[in-house]
Amino acid sequence: MSQPRPILSEFDIIFAGGGTTACVAAGRLAACDPSLKILILEAGEHTLDQAAHIQPYQYFTHQAPTSTTLTANVGNPSPRLNGRAPIVQSGRCVGGGSSVNFMIYTRAPASDFDDWGADGWESENLIPLMKKLETYEVQPDGPTHGDSGPIKVSHGGCTTGIWEEFVHVGTTYHKRPYADDTDDLETCNAYSPWAKYIDGTTGRRSDVAHHYIYNQAHNPNLQLWVGKLVKRIIFEDKRALGVKFTCDPVSCPDADQSSTIVRAFKLVVISAGAFGSPAILERSGIGAERVLKQCGIEQLVNLPGVGENYQDHIGCFVPYFAADGAVTLDPLWRGEESVVQESLAQWKSNGKSLIAQNGCDAKLKWRPDEDELRAMGPAFQTPWKEFFQDRPDKAVAIFGLCAGYIPLSSALPLRNYMSAGYFTLYPRSVGSVHIKLGENGKEVLDFTTGFLDDPSDIVPLNFGYKKMRELLRRMPSYRGEVPAGHPCFSDGSAAVCSETSGPVDLTAPDIIYTAEDDEAIDRFHRDNVPTAAHSLGTCAMKPESEKGVVDARLNVYGVAGLKVADMSIVPRNVGTNTHSTALLIGEKAALIIAEDLGIDLRATC
Repeated sequence: MSQPRPILSEFDIIFAGGGTTACVAAGRLAACDPSLKILILEAGEHTLDQAAHIQPYQYFTHQAPTSTTLTANVGNPSPRLNGRAPIVQSGRCVGGGSSVNFMIYTRAPASDFDDWGADGWESENLIPLMKKLETYEVQPDGPTHGDSGPIKVSHGGCTTGIWEEFVHVGTTYHKRPYADDTDDLETCNAYSPWAKYIDGTTGRRSDVAHHYIYNQAHNPNLQLWVGKLVKRIIFEDKRALGVKFTCDPVSCPDADQSSTIVRAFKLVVISAGAFGSPAILERSGIGAERVLKQCGIEQLVNLPGVGENYQDHIGCFVPYFAADGAVTLDPLWRGEESVVQESLAQWKSNGKSLIAQNGCDAKLKWRPDEDELRAMGPAFQTPWKEFFQDRPDKAVAIFGLCAGYIPLSSALPLRNYMSAGYFTLYPRSVGSVHIKLGENGKEVLDFTTGFLDDPSDIVPLNFGYKKMRELLRRMPSYRGEVPAGHPCFSDGSAAVCSETSGPVDLTAPDIIYTAEDDEAIDRFHRDNVPTAAHSLGTCAMKPESEKGVVDARLNVYGVAGLKVADMSIVPRNVGTNTHSTALLIGEKAALIIAEDLGIDLRATC
């Protein structure tokens, strides 16, 4: 399946990018019709059976500054972020985000897909595909979950006890109900267990690379070439005939950087993500005249929507000290040899132990009640009334607990930790992703995140910090805040962070924050709030007159033989960790391509 040498060839279909959606679509098509000659070109490296990709607890290693499995996309400095240049990661290995993400299983409400307004993408048409792609080991026979798909969903190899503390506090102090499943496409505002993309039997990460591509190594017509960076699409009379690529300078730093052309008889599919896909289109002469002219690129098609409509989710994981007896992933993440070896031995034996964990065992898809809305103030009233108020399935944010704190700093004491996570789901701010020429005349990214540009977007973050702090300080395992990871409150403030000997009572009064404290929280978020790495929207599936880039059949406007299939096509944000949506787009893309080629994918695969 992998191509070890640069042999020029011709294929039926070429996928420019080998991330989540490409692997799903290519894998489905190859399994359905093994005679199809399919090529996947991926800039990153292989992930086959590599510990960092198959052992769930190791997901944090991909966040390291030296990692080559993620690309750090640096945004333009923003005054809304106090001059900070935000960094947004994207996957750069076989399987993309599926191979490196946190394995968090969350699904958007069905209405999100109906809101897209794209023919054939209504939820009633997509739910069968959602079921087709997964085996939901958590609770068999759920009406919206699958029971025989390639991607396994479970609670992992074991659970951590502190999640039950979080749920208990949430259902008593926070007065929200408990639900077994808040990923049934409608249930919201209830505390629930948090499932994972982990095989409950083997304890391995359940990713697309191993379950759609590597498992078809027997098929010589499915080719995967790694370390290949697609530069642009080759056209003849506005019909895509192939792609031009080079060896990727990160994956193959010593390789010849000359260009190679590979031709496609039937179709080229750009699947390089919210950053890579618009860049490929712009290098190919498809985009806004202003952008192309600045780069010296001759325009082929005027599509001003290319690279626009960038959307994401933002939030924080804030650290707390946990009791010495609490079960967390910290010893594993610190690499404590005896703990690692003991856990690995159990994992290799039966797929259990904390090796098969991501630490995230409980969540709340949160909607504010009336008291919380009042506390959030007037700045959030417009988005609430215009978008959320009459849509009870739409959560404003996800609140979650992580059993541990990813060791981004070695200066922290060797203790147990837990992290409070809160991420907004439908921020109003929008950015853009384009190419431009840098000072040295070479191509660089012109990336505006838009984070916090809309004044209402910071409101749920500021409230989320306060509410999650109240939840955690009532948990039996709570031992105080890690001050370095919290806002810097003035001495004498009731909000000052410190270590403590235990939790407050469930009925204890909430912390009272002064105006100065509120300013500290606001500043903390502007200085530090990171991306959720849920980038989408930059090749939006909308009418061309609305700055759309592709139609509902994923065809790029103005040309033939070219589609885009990845998270860049999503026209409006989705209230979920976006991996579930990327998987779904892959299944839908396979169906669309099969129909175009006269293959009955529904009946045979």
